[in-house]
Amino acid sequence: MKFHIDWLSFYLIEQPESEDSPKLVRMTRHLNPDEYEKSELRDFLDGEFARIAKRKVEENPRSDGTPTKLGRFVLEPGHPLDSNPNYALLSRLVQADTSAESKEPCQELVQSYLRTSQVRGGVLIIVRTRLELLDERYVFILKCDFEQKTAVITDEKSLIANVQMAINAKNMKSIMYPYMIESGMNDPYHVKIHQFSHARYFEEFLRFIEYPQSVPQLVSEEVISLARQHIAFTYPEETEERLREEEAIELIAASPKRELAEKWEHETVMEAMQIITDRQPEVELKFKLDHMTIRTLLADYGSSLHIAKVNGRYLVLLEGEMLQFERGVSPVEFVKPKELAEIVREIESRGSRTGGGQTIPAVPASEQVGDTDKPPWE
Repeated sequence: MKFHIDWLSFYLIEQPESEDSPKLVRMTRHLNPDEYEKSELRDFLDGEFARIAKRKVEENPRSDGTPTKLGRFVLEPGHPLDSNPNYALLSRLVQADTSAESKEPCQELVQSYLRTSQVRGGVLIIVRTRLELLDERYVFILKCDFEQKTAVITDEKSLIANVQMAINAKNMKSIMYPYMIESGMNDPYHVKIHQFSHARYFEEFLRFIEYPQSVPQLVSEEVISLARQHIAFTYPEETEERLREEEAIELIAASPKRELAEKWEHETVMEAMQIITDRQPEVELKFKLDHMTIRTLLADYGSSLHIAKVNGRYLVLLEGEMLQFERGVSPVEFVKPKELAEIVREIESRGSRTGGGQTIPAVPASEQVGDTDKPPWE
């Protein structure tokens, strides 16, 4: 995948000493194709356009912190695509064939970027490219932050020559428009944005683009919706008990951490799980049992993962055909597994062997014979 550069605009954004002071554009360069070919930027950006274009993105990301997302232009009902200000600006950049034609829309984009909160100093690069052979046009917007303890760029003459001393492409933020579904197939309704950072300001400066919900958000909304339906079915009248249940669901929806609610029967959980996994088969299930973390698929519940309760304590049973260990050999790797019924009996027996709030583990009779100070292999 090879991109031809039609023009490139380079903006050096200065970070004032006072954080309250507005950011300033200290230097600007507009390069035509010949100037770009001779500049140091060519080596710096070589391969980046293809890398950005090939970077995988999901319509609904698997986690809230996914760095690469698809943004969609916000449209009011009944209004055309060009009524969106961000689309109109990006479209003008795509249609600008020369650096002279690009100056005005580039300046608008830079000013929009500078008005965004949490903007840091660095280099903002706007590029119009064409995909060779197919002659498809794309705009790339790139932002590189300055590295600490780097050379200071002092004049326009040394700006391009020394740029590699101040920035790198490792954590470069990027926007690509239009979204390339595959080579030769574009989606004008979406932009692809990449920002590997907890601060989401690079998403914010194009204010009329919305980003899809992540899979965990979609699942949470689905579960809360099913819970409300279950309450309405169980308590058809507006009773105090129904109000308490509805309040409990609202608290669960707003809480970042929750304990097992123990409200639904297993069959109800299985029905709700089936509705969710039919739409999102790869939904994760992750929870903690005391200090132990369990991570699997939601679809495994009821078949490969089971939750039970014995003597007021939770029991999580994972079912499979193979146990595989990785680095760090432990004695557990040599164990001959006990029968499940035996383990359950041991757990049940602990309830009758507690004293002073502390559990005394049951000792099988076979291990009570002989010198208990010696290890079992002696």
